[in-house]
Amino acid sequence: MNSASSRASALLLLALASLFWAGNWVVGRLLRHAFDPVTLNFLRWSGAAIVLAPFAWRGALESRAAIRRSAGVLALLALTGVALFQSLVYLGLRTTTAVNAVLLNSSAPLFMLLCSWAIERERGSSRQVAGMLISLAGILVILSRGEAASLLRLDLHAGDAWILLAMPVWGVYSVLLKRRPPEVGGVVFLFVISVIGVLLLAPCAAFAVLRAAPSWPGGAAAAAVLYTSLAASVGAFICWNRGVAVVGANTAGFTLHLLPAFGTLLAMIFLGESFHAFHAAGIATILVGVVVATRAPRRA
Repeated sequence: MNSASSRASALLLLALASLFWAGNWVVGRLLRHAFDPVTLNFLRWSGAAIVLAPFAWRGALESRAAIRRSAGVLALLALTGVALFQSLVYLGLRTTTAVNAVLLNSSAPLFMLLCSWAIERERGSSRQVAGMLISLAGILVILSRGEAASLLRLDLHAGDAWILLAMPVWGVYSVLLKRRPPEVGGVVFLFVISVIGVLLLAPCAAFAVLRAAPSWPGGAAAAAVLYTSLAASVGAFICWNRGVAVVGANTAGFTLHLLPAFGTLLAMIFLGESFHAFHAAGIATILVGVVVATRAPRRA
């Protein structure tokens, strides 16, 4: 496969990851009263580890030497990408709307640029900065409902701070992906950080259960948790990790601007929200920004 095809495939995988994650933010909002945030995250990644185990355990045994050598990096990846990030997101979704959350998530590329500079001393290109600004303009169109004056009356929620706090955590995870052991395949890697993440979450989840015993969820809630395990964890992370490996964290970060576009569409489909002209204008602007930021530079 040539470099152009590899890049196109990687960008498609990154777009799929955003689609899966958009559904996860909607699910997280729906389940805010059914589960404690840490408990929901623990169930999500426990399910992911169970699903991955039949496909990954043999590879994990064969790669145990590399896993031991990179134990520190793997623990950091599990802490940031599995335990902390989504727990903060689910915590934020308890007191803010899903729309606010996915819009705030679009600040992730900025934090990824900052984390790339702080950790790897990697600077963003002028094309990436331009794409980020274009996409942010599209987000503001949606956020303001097409009326600039409404930004001054924006209704912010306490959970917005937790969502914003999660963004640099995701930036650190994405930058540290460069340091994952190359001998460990994608499925095995996801299985390993899932298991480590579950172990990190277990004490907090146990404390939450002891403090307030959860009620057994109904069929819809159980299906929603299953979605977070299969699509938002296994499917999305495999897509994201493979895409980042090809195009890098900075370029991959700009595809996260697709998440509010997908989130708006999912809200209309599953929550019955109406479609307005400002939605179309905002989503179109976001897509233009993603294209500008992720397009390969023209060769001389």
